[in-house]
This record gives sequence, C-alpha cells and structure tokens, in this order.
Amino acid sequence: MLALSGCRSPRPVLGEAPVDGNAGPGLVSSNVRRQDYAGSAECKYCHAEIYKEWLSSPMHGMTRDAGTAEIQAPFGGETFRFKGDSVTMETGGEQRFMRLDTQKEGESLYRITRVIGGRYREDFVGVLVSGGNQSDSKSAEERVMPVSYVFSTGTWRYKGYSVLVKERPRLQVAGVWRQQCIFCHNTVPHLSTLFDDLQSESTSYQGSMTNNLLPDPRRWQTSALDPQGLIATLREEVRFLGGDNSGLNTTEGALSTAIEVTRRRFKPEHFVEIGIGCESCHGGSREHAENPRRRPTFEVRSDLIRERPLVGSSEPSQAQWVNRTCMRCHTVLFTRYAHTWEGGHRYQNPGGSHVNSGEARDFALGGCANQLSCINCHDPHAEDNPDKLRALSGKAGTHLCTSCHEEFRSREAIAAHSHHNPEGEGASCLGCHMPRKNMGLGYRLTRYHRIGTPADKIRVENDRPLECALCHTDKSVESLVHAMETWWGRHYDRDRLHALYGQDLSVNPLTTTLQVGKPHEQVVALAVLGETRDSRASGAVAQHLSHPYPLVRYFAGQALSDIHGEWPDVDLDADDTAIRAQVREWLKALK
Repeated sequence: MLALSGCRSPRPVLGEAPVDGNAGPGLVSSNVRRQDYAGSAECKYCHAEIYKEWLSSPMHGMTRDAGTAEIQAPFGGETFRFKGDSVTMETGGEQRFMRLDTQKEGESLYRITRVIGGRYREDFVGVLVSGGNQSDSKSAEERVMPVSYVFSTGTWRYKGYSVLVKERPRLQVAGVWRQQCIFCHNTVPHLSTLFDDLQSESTSYQGSMTNNLLPDPRRWQTSALDPQGLIATLREEVRFLGGDNSGLNTTEGALSTAIEVTRRRFKPEHFVEIGIGCESCHGGSREHAENPRRRPTFEVRSDLIRERPLVGSSEPSQAQWVNRTCMRCHTVLFTRYAHTWEGGHRYQNPGGSHVNSGEARDFALGGCANQLSCINCHDPHAEDNPDKLRALSGKAGTHLCTSCHEEFRSREAIAAHSHHNPEGEGASCLGCHMPRKNMGLGYRLTRYHRIGTPADKIRVENDRPLECALCHTDKSVESLVHAMETWWGRHYDRDRLHALYGQDLSVNPLTTTLQVGKPHEQVVALAVLGETRDSRASGAVAQHLSHPYPLVRYFAGQALSDIHGEWPDVDLDADDTAIRAQVREWLKALK
C-alpha cells in the first residue's frame, strides 16, 4: 500500500456526504458496500503515474466497449467453419458483426458490443440483429459469441476450448453475458460476491467466488457481524437492482433473495465500473478519496461482515490479505474435468489446478503463502515486464526466496541443497519449486504456483511426468527416482510407479506419459517434447492432433510447430478420420 500525506491535485467533490475532515489517520472503516465505492477515476488526481499504467493494463482492459476498444481480431470477411456450421466476421461502418450460419438454427447476425480479454486472446459479446429466434426471451440480451481470436496462432477458435472440455458437436451462441462470469471481469461491490459464502447452504450465481474447493486449513470463512444491518443492506441492494425487497426479515431469506435478484437482474449499469478497476483489489475507497489520511486496505473492513481464515486464531498477515484479494478471481478449477495435480479429483480431494486462472488458489496450497504474496513477483498495476519475470528464474528469484530461507544464501548451501551447479538453471528456486507444468492461454506451459518440490512423495507417486523430467528429458523414470532417493533420502513406492508407467521403469517419463497419461499430463509431455525440437518425437506427438480434448490438440500442434517450424496443415475441428488422414499427408510432406 502507499502511505499518503494528502492529495496534491484538485479533484471533483464526490456525490455523497464526505467523511469527517477531522478524522485521524488510519484505515477506511468500510470497503465492501456499494456506497463505499468511488470509482477509479478518483484515483488519478493523487496517483497519476499508477493510474496511467493501469489505463493500458490487461486488468483495466478485461472488458471493453466494442465501439471504442482497440481490437486485434480481424473483421474483414474471415470465416470460421466448424462441422458444417460457420461464423463470418464482418465490419459495417464503425461496428463489427458476426454472421452465424448453422444447420440447426439457420442464419443470424449479431452486432458485437463487448470485447473480453486482450492479452492472449479476445472473446466477444453481441446482440441479435436479424435472424435467429426472435421470440426467445434471450434474443434481446447480450450473448457470449461462440468464437475467440487467439493471438499466438493468429486464428479463430471455438470459445471455451482454452480449458479441458470435450469436443462440441456444433456451433452455437453461448449464454447471456450478464449472467456469466462478469464479476471477475468487472468491478462490483465486494459484498455482492459474498452472498453464497454467507449462506448456510451455498447457492451459486454469477457473483460466486467461493473457496469450497480448498482444504479446510487453506479456506477462509465469511460471517455476519451485524445480521440486522446486513439485512438492511441487502434490502437496499435488491431495491437498487429493481427487485422486490419486501418481506426480507431473516438473513437467510435476504441472502436467497439477493442471489436470485442478482442472477436475474444484475446489468452493466450496476457495475461500479467496467473492467477491473482500482477498487476491485483495494476495496471500496470512497472514504479515502474524501480524506486521504484514511488509507485503503486489502483487508475486508466492515461492521456488517468479517472474513478470516477458517483455521487459526491469529490475524492474517499482509501477504495473506493480498493473496486473498487475488484469490477472489484466480482460484478456479475450470470446467467439469475431474482430475487435478497431486493425483486429486475435483470433487473429492482436489489438488492443484492445471489451467490458467487458478494460480492464486494453487499458491494458497503451497508453503509460502503466509509470508510471500502475488505482488512479490507480479505487477498489479500494469502488464508484467517479461524480462523481470524471466529474471526470477535466476538470481532474482533466489534472492526473493532466501529473504526467508536464509540457510540457502551461500553458493555452497545452494549446491548442496539442489545438487546442481549453483550458477546454472538447475539451481534456480523457481525451476524446481514452481515448475512449468500448467496450461497457459497461448499453448505454452506456465509455472505451477503451488510451491513444493519435485521430490514430494505425493507428486512423484501420483502425477506424470516426473517434474525432474521437464529438464532432464533424456532420463528414465528409474534413474530420476533413484537420484531423488539418493540425494534427499526419500523412498518411493515402486508399485505406485508401476501403476503410472508400467512394469518397466527404464522407460522415458515423457514419451510414456504421452501414451498412458491423463490429458492434462499429456499436455505437459507434448509441450516439453516440442521444446526439445527432436523430430523423432513427431509421430508420437502427431497422434494427439485427434485427441478427444481440443486443448490437447492445440498443444500438440504447437509442439509440432516448435519441432518443424510450421503449424501442421491440419483442420483440428474435423472428424477424427479426416484429421488422421491430413496428419499422414502433412508428415509425408515433411520428409
């Protein structure tokens, strides 16, 4: 947080009664209710440089008005075809359109109204202009369009294929945008995201940011401090959204009504602001804007509710509050895909996420989340500098870790601990403790944020491939396991390893994972084999271009592109027989 002595530039007076100008320094008293929010525009008068950086950040541009946004996706008549259906991107005057032609619903034209994202891809929202089912109650609503534009390949793709979902049978417009994931992509009062956390029996809605997929020691709980005050605030919110707030006399009843009214009636005009604003992270800061001596805080401040870790009685550290703030959105296990890292199952004993946007949840599962926070590595106000992130893979990351782990500050200690050259990549703290094994949005692996060790028994005996194989790509399962046992005094159950890799542990963990691994494990093997640029892996990699999960196909395509310098000339949305025939022709042409 910034320590402020007062605003140095004039600013407009806010529309409601100001905080007592004689109030002493300290933290804001309330930062979760709708009336606690001022909007990011108030921040520019005192925080001009940060505000300027934020204006061009991916966070601010998470949701944009299509009429004013800079859009990278082409709208010049390009057509995306999918199993007999098609969508054509068009421009008319200052507006963009998507023209759908599907076997089930015929032709329809949508005018694009919103752009979502812009760092790795762009998604789109639109309203029906002509065709389609005009009598459908959803026909006047802004709908999520069925295609995304992916920057890394410069191609259109079916929306939703950035996570592990099975192949879809046809092209179709998705749900009503305002009832989807808008609360993580825009700025809303924090209290509006907590209704289900305050309920005794959780009911999901577009504001749900529950952490019920975390183990109890890592979960937080939200409780009501003033039930009557909470009921009164919920009545105000229901009225603001245009719902019936009569008869809300109990906390459970008021919460149920607030959830239902939010699900049905919450619209863009109810945002604090479009996109991720300052107060999405810093909390409602109207009080601070009126009196800069009252500082904003990541801590939830309210006389209505309280948020604290479920286990433990001590006050959360500053790092925990920062991580909790990030975890409100970056805590998801996308889709209904069942498997997680550490051999977990999404509905039973969920381990770490393997996809993008689960980083904060994964970080909370590790051992450093009480002292280390997301902003130790990531810039919360601007797009991360790639060079700075890369530097963390070397000495910069080591220095960050040894600020707590003082016993590893010397070269000798690092060499003894890592069994690698202390000046090389093998001794990098992040290389081993945050390995690149998660699926990024650009068909590249990103770091797994659950800080642990590749020698963890739960990882070695439950996940493929062995994390040491991500660097030591030519080693066998047995040789890597034997080294870990020798260096760190561990013992691994060979029966469990046989269950993962088969009876012969002299096999390569990467190529074996391609054959017998779970889909998210196969993605890791594909990406690493692609990085080796070894053309001998082409045949095994190419088999996954017809994988049941489209995302695995894309990673296989990227791996082949890395190996051969060109993306495979294969229609990954065709049926399996056609894909395999095209793969044979493409491989034949390479010889």
